[in-house]
Amino acid sequence: MTEQIPERRRFTRIHFDARCILRRGADEWDVRLADICFKGALTEIPEGGIDLAVGDAAELMIQLDPEEAVIDMPVVLNHKIGNYLGFQLQRIDISSMTHLRRLVELNLGDPDLLERELDHLYHD
Repeated sequence: MTEQIPERRRFTRIHFDARCILRRGADEWDVRLADICFKGALTEIPEGGIDLAVGDAAELMIQLDPEEAVIDMPVVLNHKIGNYLGFQLQRIDISSMTHLRRLVELNLGDPDLLERELDHLYHD
């Protein structure tokens, strides 16, 4: 039986397929992004497993295009459920935040919803 997490989300999860690299110290894994939001990301556990425990800090780098657009997210592993790893965003630089905001904006398609999510982000 799969463990369930209570739904407490205030941010819309954006399903987005992108090449990602998860890095912790000298260890690096190619992972598949399942979804992303302003507070974190969900990835699939890579083949061969991963040496991370809940509470471990890592860096998730999401390649948006073959050029240079990358979302660089310092994260903490929040939960492992089934074949998925849930990461909580710790902080983000302005360039990565700009890319993330644009990604969310394009996928939401509703400027009012985007403004509500940004309001939650900055006032929680």
